[in-house]
Amino acid sequence: MDTASIMDNIVAPPPGFNTTFQEVAQTVTNPVSVKEKIQPFLTFLNILSVLFIAVIAYTFIRLLEIRRKEHHHLEHEIEEYAHHQREREQKAWDRGAGPKNEKWESVLQHLFSHSAGDWKLAILEADVMLEGLMNYLGVPGADLGEKLKNADKEKFQNIGLAWEVHVIRNKIAHEGSDFEISQYEAKRVIALYEQIFREFGYLEI
Repeated sequence: MDTASIMDNIVAPPPGFNTTFQEVAQTVTNPVSVKEKIQPFLTFLNILSVLFIAVIAYTFIRLLEIRRKEHHHLEHEIEEYAHHQREREQKAWDRGAGPKNEKWESVLQHLFSHSAGDWKLAILEADVMLEGLMNYLGVPGADLGEKLKNADKEKFQNIGLAWEVHVIRNKIAHEGSDFEISQYEAKRVIALYEQIFREFGYLEI
């Protein structure tokens, strides 16, 4: 075999090489062909995405429904508890378990009312009683604010509470109907007044 024949065998491509190369080149250079080949995969991804979004949406809606049901249930429980609490307080009052101080009785009657205006009135009346207590203790001052400033803090252990409730009373007096208060908050405030009065036995006077 001569040198030319050997070189022809080395350089010559294998059978079918040109055809295969041409097919690959056409596939790469033809976008339509590429798109057709990956279209099933793209369709599968689209379906999967839609299903994933649907699951997320369903989960979110279910969470909202559960939150709403829990909120309604909690509101019902609070309302039921408040109703039973009012019944117990009223029964205790009817049995004469309440205080004998007539002014304090008036405060509690307003407090147990269903009117927000009465709750505010209960605080206003309790504050009048607080000023009466300061007068009873002989604390000098032109008004309750000055009396609280002049009070002996060593003898008046609840002076901080007195200031707190008096500030709330002033908001009621100055803001009037614009001042909003719940019955729960009104009861808390009246309980502070009671703590102050009992420190000096003022409810038994």
